Amino acid sequence: MVADLNDLNAFLAVARTGGFRDAARRLGASPSGVSDAVRRLETRLGVRLLNRTTRSAVPTEAGARLLERIAPALGEVEAALDVMNLFRDRPAGTLRLNVPVSAARLVLPRIVPAFLAAYPEIQLEVTAEDSFVDLVGAGCDAGIRYDERLEQDMIAVPIGPRVQRYALAASPAYLCRHGRPEHPRELLGHACLKGRFSSGAMMIWEFEHDGEAVRVEPRGPLLVGIGAATDLAVEAAVAGTGIIYLFEDWLRPYLDEGKLEPILEPWWQAFSGPFLYYPGRRLVPAPLRAFIDFVRQTKT
Repeated sequence: MVADLNDLNAFLAVARTGGFRDAARRLGASPSGVSDAVRRLETRLGVRLLNRTTRSAVPTEAGARLLERIAPALGEVEAALDVMNLFRDRPAGTLRLNVPVSAARLVLPRIVPAFLAAYPEIQLEVTAEDSFVDLVGAGCDAGIRYDERLEQDMIAVPIGPRVQRYALAASPAYLCRHGRPEHPRELLGHACLKGRFSSGAMMIWEFEHDGEAVRVEPRGPLLVGIGAATDLAVEAAVAGTGIIYLFEDWLRPYLDEGKLEPILEPWWQAFSGPFLYYPGRRLVPAPLRAFIDFVRQTKT
């Protein structure tokens, strides 16, 4: 029994993304075309591979077993084809990155335009989300995360600024109405714009100065999901709703323009910058190799 390689790739994409539309985007095809490919595969094999709803597609037990076997095999096929890049003047192909929203906003804009100009035959696909994902299972070549969220079997390459800080700021109007806190504990009496991680955990505001470390559980009128909804909190801070705690680089344009004013700057906590990471047990695809080399040569 021989299955078409394109049909297997279609099934793999649907299983990894959880839906036909997202799989179609990844494959550069139409949702109906992907659906037809999976249906052909199911007909050829004589079993249902996916349980379909109007919103999602989840592998059946048979589909899960097939996925376990074909994912590594198709990865080897892709790696074998990628070897052909060694015989090209320039690497070509698709590079898929999974990054946090902060990296998509603060790190990649300084790198991506020049990289794509240097490698016009590489197509870059970036997924921005703040939950930690299985790179291989998600069909990604590499990701960007901070060192405390890196797995031990990953190879990590520094990318972007090597030192960052969390900044605390509010609008001049807010500070005029409510006063300026002189110590982090005074934040408990202020309107704070809070953030929640995708895991459901609330973000704790951390400060350090002259050997004193303070952790504050903020209270306030607005709670946003960290990442996609962070800009809402920034705009609320600019409008005078409350105090915001965020990457200094994210707030820097508003600080420079005077729309926000820094608060407790001596207490701002520094931390190490992000890393580009990828599995260490796989052959590195040519597009990823090119990106790694470019990142190492780029000062950001």
